[in-house]
Amino acid sequence: MHAMASPPITLSSSIRCALLVVASFFQGLVAAGGVTFTFTNRCGGTVWPGVLANSGSPPLETTGFALASGEARSLAAPAGWSGRFWARTGCAFDDTASSAGSGKCATGDCGSGEAECHGAGATPPATLVEFTLAGGASKQDYYDVSLVDGYNVPVVVEAAGCPATGCVVDLNERCPPELRASAGGQGCRSACEAFGRPEYCCSGDFGNPDTCHPSTYSQAFKAACPRAYSYAYDDASSTFTCSGSGSAAYSVTFCPRAAAIPSSLKSSNDPTPRPGDIVDSAQVAADTWLASLATGDSAASTTTAAAASLVLQAALAAAVMSMLLSL
Repeated sequence: MHAMASPPITLSSSIRCALLVVASFFQGLVAAGGVTFTFTNRCGGTVWPGVLANSGSPPLETTGFALASGEARSLAAPAGWSGRFWARTGCAFDDTASSAGSGKCATGDCGSGEAECHGAGATPPATLVEFTLAGGASKQDYYDVSLVDGYNVPVVVEAAGCPATGCVVDLNERCPPELRASAGGQGCRSACEAFGRPEYCCSGDFGNPDTCHPSTYSQAFKAACPRAYSYAYDDASSTFTCSGSGSAAYSVTFCPRAAAIPSSLKSSNDPTPRPGDIVDSAQVAADTWLASLATGDSAASTTTAAAASLVLQAALAAAVMSMLLSL
């Protein structure tokens, strides 16, 4: 009797030890200077976040997973980690042995045929969230939201005490016809993806910031989402930093609700202005969505000169978008 009772006790102890090791490992990531990413899905249906570590960075605990509407999931990353996240939409995966790996997603597909991406990146168009965490000599986390590979869903990145960034506009609704990825309006391609021309892709003779400049299309993206990367050399207004103190916790929200969008990323007047809208210049100067998103400051701290500049920028942006949509 006593001999038969011993194995369950040993197995139970082993399981407890294993769980403690796993828990200690992930706690250690943050304690050693890593961070926690929390992904929240506010979209109307399930999204499948993809996770890709850059070369030289270790893979995280998963490379892709399902996230139902209203759900959240956290991942820990070590100091110095760099990589990207994105949302896949309209996925259908068959888990049967005979059909494993034959699934596909309507946008952001990584080609693995399943929820895990196994080191593969997103097929454009996809809204990308990119991070390089503090490590070694670097004391800052660097992060951005990029539309260089196109757009599929709105996303916001936040961290306490650090600048929020993202693209909160539904660009699928206002995507120029020649950039639409599908007849159903799922995904808005970049000009590079749509036309493949060097001047749009910043390649060949246009492979440096002196020769590659914003195109009409990238300017339209920038007008809608001033804090997001619109083309390859859009660093100055699109890369953000946060003190890499080892205690940072980043929130990545897909399809953020209007009430939950940070004040620097929205306006109480019109969070998603359309190109043909007539916007009162006094409202733009005081508290418009475009002005607050472009500056990252509250209306109370906006100077008269900056406000006047933003009024001009808003007018030019609206004109560009109107021109594109009328083509």
